[in-house]
Amino acid sequence: MELTLLGTGAPLGLPRPDCPCAVCALSRGTRVRAATALLVDGALLLDLTPGAALAAARSGHSLVAVRQVLLTHPHDGPAVEVPAGLPTAGRVPDGRELTLISGHRVRAVPMDSPGTGYEVTSAEGERLLYLPPGGAPAGLPEEPGLPYDMVVADVTGRPDAIARLRATGAIGPATEVIAAHLDHDVPTGAALDRRLAAAGARAVPDGTTLYVGDYHEVPDVPRRTLVTGGARSGKSVEAERRLETFPEVLYVATGGTREGDPDWAERVGLHRERRPGAWRTAETCDLVPLLVEDGPALLIDCLSLWLTDAMDRVGAWDDERWADGGQAALRERTAELVAAVRATRRTVVAVTNETGSGVVPATASGRRFRDELGRLNAAFAEECEEVLLVVAGQALVLRG
Repeated sequence: MELTLLGTGAPLGLPRPDCPCAVCALSRGTRVRAATALLVDGALLLDLTPGAALAAARSGHSLVAVRQVLLTHPHDGPAVEVPAGLPTAGRVPDGRELTLISGHRVRAVPMDSPGTGYEVTSAEGERLLYLPPGGAPAGLPEEPGLPYDMVVADVTGRPDAIARLRATGAIGPATEVIAAHLDHDVPTGAALDRRLAAAGARAVPDGTTLYVGDYHEVPDVPRRTLVTGGARSGKSVEAERRLETFPEVLYVATGGTREGDPDWAERVGLHRERRPGAWRTAETCDLVPLLVEDGPALLIDCLSLWLTDAMDRVGAWDDERWADGGQAALRERTAELVAAVRATRRTVVAVTNETGSGVVPATASGRRFRDELGRLNAAFAEECEEVLLVVAGQALVLRG
């Protein structure tokens, strides 16, 4: 099944008309994206957008053989001029199926928001799922099903849709996931590629032709990632985004609870509101058992609080206890953690703080913590396939 993406952008396109934002300013050349529309085997057009005929011609295709035009979502704005000879666009009622003269079978998939998704099956059996902007399938089956060969969806706008499709087996290890409906609320260029790769997806330029069912290497999701950065740098948000399309995640909060501290309670509340509702939370500093056992992906936030607890347990804040076995005990605990990270089979994203770049701590215990955190960060990073430094909300790849 041949699929040509005539456009890959949001309904208003990218850049948006008259928008002064930085992403729109950077969306030039191959980064320009028209509203998403798909041409399937030259016979089926999914979403009729302005300039569809010209977009098809630029990609070496024509709309003259199109026998069905289907819309996935309400199209606001000025009316779209229908090219001569093109059938009238319509939408299939949810759950209904139609068979085209070309041999394609199309089933309308109900959404949890206004719009309709379409499952397209070719005469040879290749299966494509196309979802509208901001949409996720409603009422997915509980039992795993047959995976699609390709899914084209709003990966950045609805990562939870990808997570739910993975949980039900609709997206499998060999499913190619293509990001569509890309808007100016996500980064562009290499930052977009990195974010999509973490979701096992990719973006392609407008006019790209893909073949559903053909082998294509699925983006490799790093199994161990360390995200470091300063205070309020955006490192926790970056870490959470790396797992937002996973069907199951265990969020490991190493900070625990602090009675009578309203500021800490507010911070914890903001973190919980950001996380998907399906994620589970464990408040613990006992990381080694979690890393040793099998289970869903782990998000550890953060290593600096784990180190604080570890130093508490060995009395490392006291100079005498530090010299009298505390240092050796702490190094043993950190070595156990690093060894567990090296051997783990789970997907792990860990957050830590970058220290030592500013004011030198005034106390010996403060300098001790700074030094030990630097050592822990370096040892932990050595066991990770990917290491990111987040500065002012921007992630810089140090390894990966």
